[in-house]
Parts: sequence; C-alpha cells; structure tokens
Amino acid sequence: MPRKTRSLLTLSMLVALNREPEFRMHLKAALSLGISRDEVQEVLLQAAVYCGVPAANSAFHAAQEVFEHFDAKKSK
Repeated sequence: MPRKTRSLLTLSMLVALNREPEFRMHLKAALSLGISRDEVQEVLLQAAVYCGVPAANSAFHAAQEVFEHFDAKKSK
C-alpha cells in the first residue's frame, strides 16, 4: 500500500477513535509526505459521514491549528 494511502487511512481511523493528539502528530507526518490539505479535508468530510460530525469537527479544528503552525514555520 502506498505510504500516502496508509497515512490517509491512519488519519481517518484516528478521527473514528477520537484520538486528537495522535491525529495532530500523524497529520504533521502526512503533510511532510506531500499529502495536500484538500486530501486531508476530503478524509475529514468522509469521516463526518461515517464517524459522526462531532468527531470530524474536532479533527477539523485540530487540522486548522496544524495548518496554521505549518504556515507560520514556512514564513520564517
């Protein structure tokens, strides 16, 4: 299985398990693999349908914070 696919699956499973700290860690790793923000958002939208909106909302908020952190690091 390609690493990107494995990473996206891991993100979706962490949403389902409501494991926000691990989600953040794996999201950082996913971004370093070249996974796009759009791909992450698609996973989170799919997770909302199958894992529940509250779990997906928590992940969206965590993802936004991780994206902002990455943007701040890039601008330095």
